[in-house]
Amino acid sequence: MNSNGKAIVSGDLNVKPDVSAPESIKNTGERSPGLIIQPGIFSVSSLASSRVFFDNDVQPTRDYLTWCVLAANENVANSINAHVVTKTEMTSIGDLFSYMKKGGAKIAYFECTATIDAVVHGSAWYYIACGSCKTKATKGPTSLMCKKCGKAEVARVEKYLASISVYDNSDQANFVLLGDAGRGLTGKEASELVQSYFEENEGTGDDHVVPVPQALTATIGQTRKFIVKVSDYNLTGKTQALTVTKVLPVEVPEP
Repeated sequence: MNSNGKAIVSGDLNVKPDVSAPESIKNTGERSPGLIIQPGIFSVSSLASSRVFFDNDVQPTRDYLTWCVLAANENVANSINAHVVTKTEMTSIGDLFSYMKKGGAKIAYFECTATIDAVVHGSAWYYIACGSCKTKATKGPTSLMCKKCGKAEVARVEKYLASISVYDNSDQANFVLLGDAGRGLTGKEASELVQSYFEENEGTGDDHVVPVPQALTATIGQTRKFIVKVSDYNLTGKTQALTVTKVLPVEVPEP
């Protein structure tokens, strides 16, 4: 395990089906440069210098490693999504777009370093979520409801849904900070920023849409490492905007 929380295996990577594993995590033997096909068996040869990174920031990776330890536990094995893949190292915005256009591409998580050049205004930068499951709540006649929890009345909590424009050396993209991801950028929860606005603007109705806060616009010009998800919406061409699941500081090389 290295300092970034990634398990590293050295050697030549070969991916092949695990005939003893449940169907939900079997691998087809597919190989793709720079990608880890999550399920299956990884055999490593000491004759080569390849390195394999298991990123513990990504839930499917944690699920896979759990299964490796508890292979006999069918409940754990069946919880793994065989269609999710994770990229081993940093990638560029251009590589992200190329992956989205690639035939047979699956839902994937990537690491991308980019600089923020704008925060998109004109749309809500947060959403009202269920306080329990954090999915979007719906407004009922007298209270907030949650379809996922099946409750007719739930406590509200604000979560990030902020759109930002970013660029790297040669490309530009729109990222969406979703859920708790914005906290890694601003250092504050969305609910904290919303509450501060209402405290400073007493008498404002609860339905008032809070404008983009200074905590977000102050990040323009910052360069960060983004963990982004290529979703079904990206792969089917419904949107080019990429979902950010986590924001990390850029590591500065030691002198």
